[in-house]
Amino acid sequence: AILAPLPAPHHLTASSPMANLGGKFDVSKYYEAKHDDGTKACSSSDLQGPRKQNDFVMQQTMFRIKEPKRSLDFYTGALGMKLITVGDFPQWGFTVYFVGYPSEKDFGPIPEKEEDKFAYCMRVPGCIELTWNHGSEAEEAGQVYNTGNADNTGSDGTKVRGGFGHIGITVPCVYAACQRFKDMGAEIKKSPNAGGMKGLAFVKDPDGYLVEVLPLGKSYPFPTQQVDCCGVELEGGAGYSDNSAAKK
Repeated sequence: AILAPLPAPHHLTASSPMANLGGKFDVSKYYEAKHDDGTKACSSSDLQGPRKQNDFVMQQTMFRIKEPKRSLDFYTGALGMKLITVGDFPQWGFTVYFVGYPSEKDFGPIPEKEEDKFAYCMRVPGCIELTWNHGSEAEEAGQVYNTGNADNTGSDGTKVRGGFGHIGITVPCVYAACQRFKDMGAEIKKSPNAGGMKGLAFVKDPDGYLVEVLPLGKSYPFPTQQVDCCGVELEGGAGYSDNSAAKK
């Protein structure tokens, strides 16, 4: 089954330059905007009904870090966050650490079992995913990633690696959400069945920043479907690749 097209196409991709706004932009219609109603779970019926955003969660921002100890010391020690879960992917040469401020009132305590921690984390809004690419800790420089702000790391004319990775949202169904984003004209960087990690996706915002799309409250390996919105079969797609490499 195929999702029905949205009532009106949205222009989410890059556009030609517009007139100078003089530092002012009317946002009133965005305050008044209403979300779609629709399905709650990920099933074949999702591909036949309307889509919704009411259950979407702004779940994470990802930063690449040089070495884990100093970063975890800062986020858990200085900022008082809790380490919620750890994902180790030696086959791809990286480890991720999710930190944040989980509300026990809303979500209960962090589970003791490792297999339950990731699903718990995917319900907690506003986490930070600290990504350690193995081997970066041995590099001589104290800082190796450009943050995308005003620091001078890597700004001497040589190729730089982006330190900022992506923000992440969790949704009831990754496959249905990505179909919606595609219908709205957004660029899909990684469809759910592409790459080595199945069941998650990346979509670009109009400026090219990445948004990771993950299943709400699910652990890895994630739920999958045989074919995704880009027509990629479950066993298809290229392997994992790191987006931090600079391009001239």
